[in-house]
Amino acid sequence: MYVRPAAAAAAAFLGFTLTLLGGTASYAAAGPATGTGTGTGTGIDTGAGAGRAALGGPVVYAHRGASAYAPENTLDAIDLAMQMGFDWVENDVQRTKDGVLVVIHDDTLARTTDVEQRFPDRAPWKVKDFTWAEISVLDAGRWFGDEYAGASVPSLRQYLDRVQRNRQRLLLEIKKPELYPGIEEQILKVLDEAGWLDARHVAQRLVVQSFSADSVRIVHGLRPDLVTAFLGTPTVADLPRYAEFTDRINPWHTTISADWVSAVHDLRGAHGKAMEVDTWIVDDAATARKVQAMGVDGIITNAPDVVQDAVGGF
Repeated sequence: MYVRPAAAAAAAFLGFTLTLLGGTASYAAAGPATGTGTGTGTGIDTGAGAGRAALGGPVVYAHRGASAYAPENTLDAIDLAMQMGFDWVENDVQRTKDGVLVVIHDDTLARTTDVEQRFPDRAPWKVKDFTWAEISVLDAGRWFGDEYAGASVPSLRQYLDRVQRNRQRLLLEIKKPELYPGIEEQILKVLDEAGWLDARHVAQRLVVQSFSADSVRIVHGLRPDLVTAFLGTPTVADLPRYAEFTDRINPWHTTISADWVSAVHDLRGAHGKAMEVDTWIVDDAATARKVQAMGVDGIITNAPDVVQDAVGGF
């Protein structure tokens, strides 16, 4: 278990050591499953199979960053994931009242910011009811720990720039798209402006997912080259319908079995490759080993160090 407050120093040392070795703990993690590129600093193919074989275990995704140890979806959380040696980070994207895309999980600001103190008369404090100027002054760190006081809710562009600077990869979740008509196209526009829709990013560093099948279908229609994932556990009978527009099925870990995972793998996804399974949210070693035995391709976790230690890796 990665322990605060010594986290920053220990993680920085780990990140430095791994940099000297030419990569991070998840350096061979599969990017979008084209099998066309090379992993950062590895010189090997990063198609999904190559990545898992190289590591001897599933790809580990830092859920909302290293969110067991830093406030979720903040720049601190993705920096810490990088320092700990994890390439892949997951986030959640929503939209402000004035149309700015922001990275936050809940559709209300109350749980992870000080919005109730700053704007006491604005209940229920929905993201969509606040402007970017209002959200940008909120404290998104103190709720987690005093050492993170002053952390802010990042815009998607700020987040992308930091992930790029850290040489990380992104599992981007479109959160509650039914609240934000047209958000898929807007996200793609920001990704493009930030340089995330070039061939290298698309081939190795970006996956777009959502609980909304319609939203995933829209993204696939607008950018068929992108790797996409549906969050949920469709029945085996329904899986072929999803294979028409997505590459991965990402279920809650309590809803799956080895047979179900095998059924997903037996299908060819939207890009003609075997579909993959990245399960969530797994934060303990026993469950990590259990889903690994089921054959999952990736594990999405708040505690990536715990999972990495359990399933093998660098």
